[in-house]
Amino acid sequence: MRIVLADAGLAFDGLTPRERPLGGAESAFVALAEALAAQGAEVHAFAKDARAMEHLGVTWKPVGAAWPRQIDLFIANRSPRLLSAKIDAKTRVFWLHNPAQFLSKARYLWPVLTRRPTLVFAGPSHAATAPGWLPGRRVLIPLGVEAPFLTTPRTAGVAPPRAVFTSNPVRGLAPLLLLWREQIRPAAPDAEFHIFAGPAVYDATGPKAAAMRAALADAEAMAAHGVVVREPMPKAALARELAAARALLYLGDAGETFCLAVAEAQAMGVPAIVRPIGAVGERVAHTITGFVEKDHAAFAAGAVRVLREDALWSQMSAAALAGRDALSWAHAAKAFAALAR
Repeated sequence: MRIVLADAGLAFDGLTPRERPLGGAESAFVALAEALAAQGAEVHAFAKDARAMEHLGVTWKPVGAAWPRQIDLFIANRSPRLLSAKIDAKTRVFWLHNPAQFLSKARYLWPVLTRRPTLVFAGPSHAATAPGWLPGRRVLIPLGVEAPFLTTPRTAGVAPPRAVFTSNPVRGLAPLLLLWREQIRPAAPDAEFHIFAGPAVYDATGPKAAAMRAALADAEAMAAHGVVVREPMPKAALARELAAARALLYLGDAGETFCLAVAEAQAMGVPAIVRPIGAVGERVAHTITGFVEKDHAAFAAGAVRVLREDALWSQMSAAALAGRDALSWAHAAKAFAALAR
């Protein structure tokens, strides 16, 4: 089976995740390409400024290079304009990562109407963001997490009271810091809150980068309250940090359509305290692998319990680790390959 994946957003290729931090949609693209190749498919990946090379069975080329002929499965990542590519493909798939309301706009809708691709969403809440009248087959395929989060062992023993945040700092970090200072840290005075975030992950510039830096500056000002701002890091290094973490805290964001940050933490046996906003609540089994709480007071109480109660933490950590195999990209790759007609 010949499969082509295409992305026209940020600059990256198969080596990028090993070299620097990378955003969720880009990381997913690389991971799916490699998982499809590992299952025996002939895989060609096209991305902005990609280095021409073969890596882990995937042939990488920059967008704009010649497409292969006679493609069994063409996967357009994020951009509907890619669906209009002049290729000979038996099956076209539009892989969505962001909320899908934007497809109501004519300039985005037209390629979907003319090509009628299979629409792939990350889960129920993500699919619900698409206009109901949108044509085409709809399929739910959850994202996987990368290999380091499935193979890195946890640090032995009970984790120290160290909470972590690994998402975009403009996604709820400000109110979370307030909650930490006023309700969580006073009840767990020996706890630390480590923040792994920064513009480099998203290749952000201009106002977006400025907003991220402002959020992190607020965090740095709270060092006296146990807040520690860390640099974003490649996945393997982040997995090692999560191996010693006690809890992941995230208030959620309506723009989350899957939330790899929570999935990665859960795969590493880190209980997560979240709110049911966007798809975030879908990543956590309430009272089993963490807490999914609607209001701030319950969220703070859940965080304190996980940080202070060793028996509860051990139980939740073990339950999260028990489900890590189901989060592999191999599962997602099989589901994508099955879309080829």
